[in-house]
Amino acid sequence: MHADTNVDARIHIRKAVASDIPRLRALIDASVRGLQAEDYSPQQIEGALKTVFGVDSQLIEDETYFIAESKTENGETIAVGCGGWSKRKTLFGGDQWTERKDSLLDPRTDAAKIRSFFIHPDWARRGIGSAILKTCEAAAKSVGFARTEMGATLTGVKLFQARGYVPMEPIEIPLENGVLLPVVRMTKQL
Repeated sequence: MHADTNVDARIHIRKAVASDIPRLRALIDASVRGLQAEDYSPQQIEGALKTVFGVDSQLIEDETYFIAESKTENGETIAVGCGGWSKRKTLFGGDQWTERKDSLLDPRTDAAKIRSFFIHPDWARRGIGSAILKTCEAAAKSVGFARTEMGATLTGVKLFQARGYVPMEPIEIPLENGVLLPVVRMTKQL
């Protein structure tokens, strides 16, 4: 599926499956280390990778997590981006996040959660994040959600603002190493 005609034709977006988890973990690690160093300290990055950034297998099980792939010159399929949406109350965090809230949201009154967006540094600023976001928003809208919200990293705020998201409040996430990770709660009407 191609959610955005501005994305390189070599990019294919599909629902992630459990067998993608090792590739997703490697992609998330590369993305965080390669793209978030300007916004977060090394201590915040290490703490976030251990505490909150990671694969959320519930999203994969719910079939609401997407992986963007491309083919290399030798025909190998590589993961270049990922992201998803959720019909559950958890705003952020991978499987290791201890403050998960897996109860279901009500599309009539609640906002769907935009979750866990990561782009490989070698593929940044090519429209992949925007294409995954459009895919997620369309899927959430198709099941009745009228708005979305997220806990955006400082690195992602500009992208999400350019896509119509409005900052609501800052959030500080306590990490296992004692430092705080600032993120921004953002929302959008669909």
